[in-house]
Amino acid sequence: MSTPRISDPQDAARGRWSRRGVLGALGAVPAAAALAALGGVTARAAEGTADPAVETLVASVTPQDGGTYGVGMPVSVTFSHAVTRKAAVERAITVTADPEVEVAGHWFGDTRLDFRPKKYWAPGTTVAVSLDLAGVRAGEGLHGGRSQSLAFRIGRSQISTVDLAAGRMTVVRDGRKSAAYPVTGGDADHTTWSGIMVISERLTQTRMESSTVGLGHEYDIPDVPHAQRLTTSGTFLHGNYWTSPSVFGHDNTTHGCVGLRDAQGGEDGTTDGSAFYDGSLLGDVVIVKNSGERTVDPANGLNGWNLSWTKWRAGSAL
Repeated sequence: MSTPRISDPQDAARGRWSRRGVLGALGAVPAAAALAALGGVTARAAEGTADPAVETLVASVTPQDGGTYGVGMPVSVTFSHAVTRKAAVERAITVTADPEVEVAGHWFGDTRLDFRPKKYWAPGTTVAVSLDLAGVRAGEGLHGGRSQSLAFRIGRSQISTVDLAAGRMTVVRDGRKSAAYPVTGGDADHTTWSGIMVISERLTQTRMESSTVGLGHEYDIPDVPHAQRLTTSGTFLHGNYWTSPSVFGHDNTTHGCVGLRDAQGGEDGTTDGSAFYDGSLLGDVVIVKNSGERTVDPANGLNGWNLSWTKWRAGSAL
C-alpha cells in the first residue's frame, strides 16, 4: 500500500492526499505551499505601500538559508502573482556557486522560476542567492517587495536508482555503491512516475488515507514511516510495514509510491526504510526506471533535471 502520485498541496501539508486533477495533468507548477515544508525563505512585502493600486510581488524561495542539501537541489522561486515582465524579474535574481559553475533560470508558467547548473552540483559547493526585487516592475501595477538573500551548502553526493523491473534500489554515495534494497513500486493500475526526481520533503511519519484519493475506505494508514517526497503530486519513497516481506524485490503492489521494508512506528533502525531515511538529505536524487509510466513532468516537484540543458536554457526569459 502506498499513496497515489497526485495530491493537493494543502492536503499534502497536512499529510493527507487528494485525487489527481487537471493541474497535474497539465503539468501546472506547484504552489508555494507545496514547497513550504522545505523551510523556504520568503521575501516579504514592503510595508506602507504608497499607492494602494500597486500590488507587491512576494517571492518564496526553496531551499532554506544555511542548510545542507543533496547535489540535485535547485533554487526554486515561487511568486505570489503572475509575472508578465519575466526578464526584469529574472535579471534581479542572481544565483552564484563556489566553485564557480554556470547557472541558468527556467520559468515554469508565470509564477515559478527555478535555477540549476548543467549537471548536478559538485559536493561541497556553496550556493548564494540574491533577490534584488525591491521596486522591480514585475507587471502592470505589480512591483517587487524588499530584497532578500540566502546561501546554502551542497553536502555529499547520493544518487539512488530504483529499477522496478528488478525490484531493487541501488544507492551510490560519492561515486561508490553504498547500499542496495529490495523495493515494491506501483502496480499495473497505479504505475510509478519514471525519471529523475529530487527529495523535496522528509517526514518521519505521516498519514495516508484512501478516501482523499477517491478510493473509498480501502485503507487508512495513520503512521506511514520514513516518507520522502519525490513529487508535488504525491509520489513518495517511504517505509512499509503492512505488506508481506516476500513482496519486496518481487512484486509491484503500491498505488504509485516506492516502498521499502520497515517496522510500525519506524523505531527499528535495522530496517531498510529506516536506514535509507537516515542516510538521505533533502535534494538527494532518486532515479526511477522500468516503471511502465512516462517521465514525470519537470514542474511536478523539484524535477527540472528531466530537461536537457538546451531545453532548460530555452526556458529563461534572458
